[in-house]
Amino acid sequence: MTGFLFLGGAGPVASSLDIATAALTQARARGIRSHLTNSEANLAATARVAALADAVSAVDPEDAAASVRWVRERDEPFDVVLGLRDTVVLAAASAAAALGAPGNPPEVVRLVRNKDECRAALAAAGFRQPAVRLCTSVADAAAFTAGSAGPWVVKPRDAMASIGVRKVHSAAELPEAVRQLPDPGLFLVEEFVPGPEFSVEGVFLGGKPEVLAITAKETLPPPWFVEVGHVLPAELPGDTRREIERQVTAALTALGLRFGIFHVELWLTGGEVVLGEVHGRPGGDWLHLLLAHAVPGLELFGLIFDDVRGHRTGPLPSPSRAAAAYFLAPPPGRLLAVHGWDAVTTHPGVLHAELTVAPGALIGPIRQSTDRAGVIVAGADTPARARALAVELTSSVEFVVDGAAGQSTVDRRPVKQGTAASPATTASASQYHWPAPWW
Repeated sequence: MTGFLFLGGAGPVASSLDIATAALTQARARGIRSHLTNSEANLAATARVAALADAVSAVDPEDAAASVRWVRERDEPFDVVLGLRDTVVLAAASAAAALGAPGNPPEVVRLVRNKDECRAALAAAGFRQPAVRLCTSVADAAAFTAGSAGPWVVKPRDAMASIGVRKVHSAAELPEAVRQLPDPGLFLVEEFVPGPEFSVEGVFLGGKPEVLAITAKETLPPPWFVEVGHVLPAELPGDTRREIERQVTAALTALGLRFGIFHVELWLTGGEVVLGEVHGRPGGDWLHLLLAHAVPGLELFGLIFDDVRGHRTGPLPSPSRAAAAYFLAPPPGRLLAVHGWDAVTTHPGVLHAELTVAPGALIGPIRQSTDRAGVIVAGADTPARARALAVELTSSVEFVVDGAAGQSTVDRRPVKQGTAASPATTASASQYHWPAPWW
């Protein structure tokens, strides 16, 4: 094996930078030459990652045709092509096909990226799916909701980070939900699925999906569905875990995915598995770090490189430890001060801590992942202890906010009034957001 085409590199957020660093580092450790492509803007914003590659080229990774032209014009061998973000996986698949390298069929990637088409394909293959309709107007959405009791979820057809995802209980709520979509002229309305949420993290080896771990998730209360907590591995009865693994691997096979990394979301409702969105890339929100801690010595991208080279040895390891990631969700308003952060960053159980706001910032209601104010990732010997530590540390961070500077449309529990600026609120990040764990 001689070459690794890292199509799209990293996006300008910390977790993407960390994932890309791991991919390039694990390639270099195996003596594999790497060539990274990305847009000029992203290359400038992710210079630290680009410096780890052996070669760098400015090519728009979201333009599949441009990526295919670029690889065809070069006399450079690439044995592996990876794209690790939703917006670049189609270009990566197309480039791999043009090179004759291992990869997912572009038509399959295109299907999976369109959530309604993926749901239809899974339903046709016999997997339980929520009812869904692709809509072009509020009238379309109202016609769909008229056929069931609800509630329903309005969401973009092709987006990420919970952007525009909202729960509605009646047709009267549809116009406002549609107005807040990135594209109100093309969107999905689907049946709301109750029950705890999970995701399955894994890798394709020899063309077959292999599960590495299952993650338990916590989200903000409706109407929004922003994820605020992850625990890996999820504490599940053995038969439930095996059924989740069986259904996810069967679904990936039925869809025709066969290469790279996967992240599949699902619900447990009424004791049954209901599959959610399917992604042919690593999970976000630092799930790669949770996985690396829970499975000591695991090299996620090294598994792929070794598999292509025919160097795989032995069965995949299972998690022997646990980790949890919890996100900071302060109340809306002008941020005056943050207390307790230094104690978090020096705690021995913290794997990563990131604060993305500073005094003076105007904090709005949390409606998508980018609205969160930071994250704390903690490791422990069991899932329960990892969650408890992450929640404890998150709760210890106090945000002093001038509530008069911002308005919230989210129903929030009362918080203790502070004495800083008028009218200031002092609240811990998790004081009024985290639900009790499902288990």
